[in-house]
Amino acid sequence: MARRMDEEYDYLFKIVLIGDSGVGKSNLLSRFTRNEFCLESKSTIGVEFATRTLQVEGRVVKAQIWDTAGQERGALGALLVYDVTKPITFENVSRWLKELRDHADANIVIMLIGNKTDLKHLRAVALEDVNVEKAFQTILSEIYRIISKKSLSSGEGAAAVSVKEGQTIDVGGGSEGNTKKPCCSTS
Repeated sequence: MARRMDEEYDYLFKIVLIGDSGVGKSNLLSRFTRNEFCLESKSTIGVEFATRTLQVEGRVVKAQIWDTAGQERGALGALLVYDVTKPITFENVSRWLKELRDHADANIVIMLIGNKTDLKHLRAVALEDVNVEKAFQTILSEIYRIISKKSLSSGEGAAAVSVKEGQTIDVGGGSEGNTKKPCCSTS
């Protein structure tokens, strides 16, 4: 067990939030780590990161989430965020994915997040806490699953585990009759 500032945890997972400016990365970060939302959110200048400790499959995981490009090295997961109300941000996803592939570890877990699905009259991102928690829980669980496989393997080398390329992770609400499109919905 690692010990830091009187907080015990089994694992420390670094996650990066990447995507175009204005897609809502900072609000996803503050919603997940502090359960806060700020309508007057401004573009992030420099580096912002926050942590949150939670249970993943019975283990204590400290998630260290970075809201900035350029912090991909050493990250075990990435949330690639785009704004569903701005098609150009989705078109730029391939550029961000290339950035990840060029600078991140080969086995990084990547989740694509379509953000601002709750916008009807230009409401802000993650105004409601729908699927934000589930998105972070899902990527942390997937990272834990991969790390656990590595631990069970004969060695701890990165070649011991391969991440399925293009694997779909559904974080949808599950209610077919729901006409409201929540934040972070993949449907």
